[in-house]
Amino acid sequence: MEFTDAIKKSKRSRATKRAALSPTFLPITRQEMDALGWDAVDIAIITGDAYIDHPAFGAALLGRFLMDAGFRVGIIAQPRWDTLEDILRLGRPRLFAGVTAGALDSMLAHYTAFRKLRHDDAYTPGNKHGARPNRATIVYTGLARQAFPGLPVVVGGVEASLRRASHYDFWSDKLRRSILLDSKADLLIYGMGERAALETARRLSAAADNAGASKSILYDIPGTAFAASSLAALREEALLPETDACVTLPSHEELQTDPKALMTATLALEQQVHQGTCWALQASGARTVVFTPPAAPLKQDELDALYRLPFSRRPHPSYTKSIPAADMIQFSITAHRGCAAGCTFCSITLHQGRQIQSRSETSVLEEARALTRHPQWKGSVSDVGGPTANMWGATCKADPSVCRRVDCLFPSRCPHLYINEARQARLLKKIAALDGVKHLRVASGIRYDLADSDSAYLRAVTRHFVGGQLKAAPEHITDNVLRLMRKPSNKHFERFLELFTVESRQAGKEQYVVPYLISAFPGCTDDDMRELARWLQQRGWRPRQVQCFIPTPGTVATAMYHARIDEQGKPIYVAHSDRERLRQHRILMPAGCV
Repeated sequence: MEFTDAIKKSKRSRATKRAALSPTFLPITRQEMDALGWDAVDIAIITGDAYIDHPAFGAALLGRFLMDAGFRVGIIAQPRWDTLEDILRLGRPRLFAGVTAGALDSMLAHYTAFRKLRHDDAYTPGNKHGARPNRATIVYTGLARQAFPGLPVVVGGVEASLRRASHYDFWSDKLRRSILLDSKADLLIYGMGERAALETARRLSAAADNAGASKSILYDIPGTAFAASSLAALREEALLPETDACVTLPSHEELQTDPKALMTATLALEQQVHQGTCWALQASGARTVVFTPPAAPLKQDELDALYRLPFSRRPHPSYTKSIPAADMIQFSITAHRGCAAGCTFCSITLHQGRQIQSRSETSVLEEARALTRHPQWKGSVSDVGGPTANMWGATCKADPSVCRRVDCLFPSRCPHLYINEARQARLLKKIAALDGVKHLRVASGIRYDLADSDSAYLRAVTRHFVGGQLKAAPEHITDNVLRLMRKPSNKHFERFLELFTVESRQAGKEQYVVPYLISAFPGCTDDDMRELARWLQQRGWRPRQVQCFIPTPGTVATAMYHARIDEQGKPIYVAHSDRERLRQHRILMPAGCV
């Protein structure tokens, strides 16, 4: 059944329940369920973040989406993990428990680049660390298993998505197998999960009255992964194509024997996601993790409908302390998903894909008008963007299923990538001109190599929508390091700085670029860091945004760090120990925070 057809059918079936299915917040207690007239939820979403009813948060986004499709959804936010009391709060779900660690990998949320414990958590009331466990996906799945024996458990979100295959884990300094196996979940949804979550709910709902239904009913949903003991049995049931039609990743055991095999596996999974048509397989012990092809990106009308749902854009009223992440994004607008770049240190393309999915101009303007009617509105739109601010409306004229490029912008911009900068600029100006909008800022980072000498977008942003500082991410300035990052030559950043300075002066504004920089990147030597330091000194810059490289699961740069090779398999220097990493970091940040 098509995505839109499924929505229409479920909407027809719930016509008499429409009012009850649009609460100000999704229920988090039995009392709130009672107020809605629910005896049970169909789906309980367990999340490591506080419940913030905003489309920037996955639990709220999927919860609202599934509720709009006719399912009763409850949220279990930041449950205690030394008791089942919080997990049992809503009772046993009718269909499944969905588990997510939250907006960040839980290990990244807990530890610095030097494995020191953080004391804050922007996704928790009071900005207080300690509200979620390490490896939250695994822990929450175990709790759900104990609380609800026999209930299907589906994991998703960033942590599960990026750890879906065997991966290097920086915090334990070892290879870990797929989180699907370690968590013992029934299904893993990777990427942006609307299509897969809806299909999972629909199939489990259809099977709810069939006691003999097998969990194999979930085994061919695009955008998912599951574990199998027998591939032959799956093929007999027509649930898996023949081996020669699948991408076969090196097994977990091969990765443990040969670190270089992690690069092979990472690049293969990257291609499987981008091309969007192939299944993938990875053996791990006696089982095989099967990855279905990615779910198709949402079409514009589907994305518009998603962001039209009645989000309150506030934390649940039960919280008495401020939540920094909620304050930061409350009046931001997500205009698109995906990123055409393929930076080796970034996980966005592995999770959201390289195809840009943009909302219509009408939809974005509707949301902006709705913001001005919000009871907490103060006049400022804090951001209009996405993973990269200036990719809204970008389209690819090529067929991604046969494209072999690993990056649409590196080593040069693909001729098939089309971006209308003038249209982007007009959208920002239309939002800024709305009644009630006093200020509009572009806070998402911009891809500066997309701006040419006559950039309508850069001119508009610089003259009207920079709040004194503009974020840009050169990451480094030496070409050998930039090549390993899949970033453009430093000459592009130099040209961007000149354009920004000229436009700022012509606008009569004193404005600054805030550069994001990375130290200790794989392939980066101490001499490279000293060259970066000299470049900054020549400009009179004292960097405030320097991140020591953290090998996050699933990225190409993490494979470089672990295997000490580049994408072509050539050996590279890697600052691997904390001592080496700290030495590089302190070249830029002598008294820097670690």
